[in-house]
Amino acid sequence: MIMNSLVDFFNQFQPLPMASQGAIVEVCSVIKVPKNDYLQQPGQTCRTIYFIQKGIARIFYYKDEVDVTESFSAENTIIARAESLFAGKPSRKGIHILENAEIIGINAPALFQLYDEHPMIERLFRKIFEQAYVQTIQKMESIQFHTAEERYQILVKEQPDLLQRIPLKYIASYLGITQVTLSRIRAGKRII
Repeated sequence: MIMNSLVDFFNQFQPLPMASQGAIVEVCSVIKVPKNDYLQQPGQTCRTIYFIQKGIARIFYYKDEVDVTESFSAENTIIARAESLFAGKPSRKGIHILENAEIIGINAPALFQLYDEHPMIERLFRKIFEQAYVQTIQKMESIQFHTAEERYQILVKEQPDLLQRIPLKYIASYLGITQVTLSRIRAGKRII
């Protein structure tokens, strides 16, 4: 069943009773998105939480007309624009698909309606969003306290497969550096 990987993902946080699993599956749909398409454009309001079964995506925004990558999500991860999802307002960020993707879309308004009837679902998503919040803080602190070289080495250590799958321009943008600087780091040249 296509939803098995989603249930396995949930079980990492909070095992759910079968009735709760079934209720979540009822508010899900499978979406296939081709490489270089946009799951959501900047300016849209996020009403869906996405689970990536296959492929890779990035959250991005434009600053002074420059495309900036905020984060990457690959298989067995959740991606959403939380600031829009919870505020119910359009986001300045978008979701760009970097590989042909198979995604499970979870209708957020319908999911949130399940919270009262299925408290374990609410607890599950609280844990998922708490982890996402911690990861966001860690990314901000990495930018604040590490050099570009250190941030690159952390990426190599923690997510080496991303370096093979994502164009270097997006990796450089994610690290907050230029492609030239990234090339120098990868070549082992000292950054001045």
